Amino acid sequence: MGDAKRRRFGAYLAQMRRDAGMSQRQLAETLCRISRTASVTRHEVSRWERDERVPDVWLPALATALGVPLDTLERGAAHARGEHIGAGTRSPAEALAYFLPDHDVELGPLASETGRRVGASAATALADRAHSLRLADDVIAGGDLLAPALRELDGAVRLYRETTHSEETGRSLLSSIGEIAQIKGWIASDAGEHDQAARAYRLGVSAAREAGDFALVGNLAGSLAYQLSNTGREDDGLGLAHAALEEAGPDAPAKARALYLDRVAWAHTKACEAQPAMRALAEAHEAMADEDSQESPGWAYWVSSEELDVMDARVYTELRKPLRAVPLLQEVLNRYDSTHTRELALYLSWLAVALVDANEPEEAAQAARRMLDLSADFASDRTTQRGRVVLAKLEPFRDIPEVRDVLDTHAA
Repeated sequence: MGDAKRRRFGAYLAQMRRDAGMSQRQLAETLCRISRTASVTRHEVSRWERDERVPDVWLPALATALGVPLDTLERGAAHARGEHIGAGTRSPAEALAYFLPDHDVELGPLASETGRRVGASAATALADRAHSLRLADDVIAGGDLLAPALRELDGAVRLYRETTHSEETGRSLLSSIGEIAQIKGWIASDAGEHDQAARAYRLGVSAAREAGDFALVGNLAGSLAYQLSNTGREDDGLGLAHAALEEAGPDAPAKARALYLDRVAWAHTKACEAQPAMRALAEAHEAMADEDSQESPGWAYWVSSEELDVMDARVYTELRKPLRAVPLLQEVLNRYDSTHTRELALYLSWLAVALVDANEPEEAAQAARRMLDLSADFASDRTTQRGRVVLAKLEPFRDIPEVRDVLDTHAA
């Protein structure tokens, strides 16, 4: 089992435990009561959350103890085991049905139920939909996921507007709307629909602010900043990346702050400001290493030291520092989850460019071929654009047989 997939489930389980207001010991004791055995200890729960094991046989008891749907945990555990969408084994439609089953009554048609009251269970169900959509985005390209993401966001907004609820439930619903808007914006950007992405991000910022969820505001604003930096609006992206960091505040959870600083680093890089970019990278690692007094938000489950290393390598590549970039990228790619096709292809594209800059065109051609083969049938505008960058970078080395073969094969 890949370490990255396990980490995602362990972090998700820990977040659900904290949301239920339980310590690891309390969860273990609850599981023992439910199962009428004494076979679960705090150390076993800790092993699950540290990703040493996936608690397969305990999933039904965990669902009861945590008050979450069993299929939520089953999908997460299957994702951790790599069963969710093996390469070439499921179509995007099948994967969508897996992550976002259409039988969830909370997001069904609401027109005939306008004014009905919803409570914590509806808020929990919507949060689960947000996380399921995020898991789907790990393995499905933006072009295939855009329409379902739009439906999820519309359904979430209608659930909030067409029902009555307590103030606490309302805040939870608004936070989930903000999360779904962030994912939908990311998906739209991946599909090349940048205006649609910007609208989703702005809607999400409004919802998150109304919910008082400033860490989520920072994530949404930072996501839009990242898009602006990558689409020719470097000055706007830089200003918004700094604003996102400021809005979240110095007391934002460590993982969230590290993410915002990484986006600041990228914005400086795209603005051709090397020294501020390098400083922001260092600050991101410092933030990640800080002892966190706050729980990380659920949407930050994927932020890790490895992901910070990837951003370091991308910045080094963009700044033409291949001797720093190549070892980092090779190390990350050696252990990267192969089911995450888009990210794997994108990281390979940075490796190919860095290898060209290191005057290793044969190795660059090998990385480029793998990248282009992976993304050939993947409906992602990001990978398409990166493929063009890689091919243009290789063109001056056309006389080398390995390079010429890649260029001729992927000329279209």
